[in-house]
Amino acid sequence: MKLLVLVLNRFFWFFPTVVGLMVITFTISHIIPADPVAFLAGDNASNEQIEALRRQLGLDQPMHIQLWRYLIDLTQGNFGNSLYTLRPISDDLSSRLPATLELTFMSVLVSAALGIPLGVISAVRRNSPLDHFLRIFTVSGLAIASFWFAILLQLLFAMDLGWTPLQGRSSGWGPEHITGFFVIDSLLTWNMEELRLSLSHMILPVMTLAYPAMATIVRFTRAGVLNAMNSNYVLYEEAMGFPRRVIIWKYVLRNALIGTVTQIGLIFGILIANAVVVEAVFDWPGLGYYAVQSILMSDYNAIMGFTFVAGVIFIIVNLIVDISHGFIDPRESR
Repeated sequence: MKLLVLVLNRFFWFFPTVVGLMVITFTISHIIPADPVAFLAGDNASNEQIEALRRQLGLDQPMHIQLWRYLIDLTQGNFGNSLYTLRPISDDLSSRLPATLELTFMSVLVSAALGIPLGVISAVRRNSPLDHFLRIFTVSGLAIASFWFAILLQLLFAMDLGWTPLQGRSSGWGPEHITGFFVIDSLLTWNMEELRLSLSHMILPVMTLAYPAMATIVRFTRAGVLNAMNSNYVLYEEAMGFPRRVIIWKYVLRNALIGTVTQIGLIFGILIANAVVVEAVFDWPGLGYYAVQSILMSDYNAIMGFTFVAGVIFIIVNLIVDISHGFIDPRESR
């Protein structure tokens, strides 16, 4: 019952959150000293032509009227047209969203698959040389800038060693379009060559995104396991003669994962934000690369469209995290 109330509460706050997000983004994007109309009109356009284009686009209206019109259009699924691609923004977002989601999901999967076991091992071997090494390793992951780490990976693995592709999503045209996710489409069409190419192009950007995410998961898992190991039920199970391995991986880890799962939901949103830089470095044709180009061109509508999609994804992921808590800890769903 509590879980149902939680879900309904999240849906209740969904629309005010999105509206607030769009108002903030709209205001910031319209007060920056840049004129997208002048850029769109070209260097040879006269002042009269620029003003005529401004009236045509409705950018001569007061900001609150522009905001109201934009919110009305948003309820109809109309994001406007992009100054960067000259296409409807909804088409741009839908075509690029699978690339970003595929990269983000894979990064979360890798970071969780490595970070949770390493966090448990670090806690079990507390203050050992391995624990000290993992702490240094995780602090480094949190301190390294994504764009700098991405360039280092490109220089080492792509240019010096030649083990991985330098950039892009695939060396060819990609698999037959079904879902837009190259890995899934390659499996659905049983195109093993495209699957190999897609995974090889994904290695470096996934490493770039997964390293700081994995570092965060290791630290939260370690703290959660250490806290759970000091609980009375662990002392009781040890006194009953349960093997330590069973206690750690079956009982302690389940209680320790509550904080880790919450952090994974936050990490997903952070990875969406980091994808803006990483996709630009690796020329990855996703929302992040699209957002960078839109920012450089002061493409207001495209920037707000990206912000809207990223905000909706973040809200949905955190709703899934809240529901997951009910399965990890049944007490939260009562």
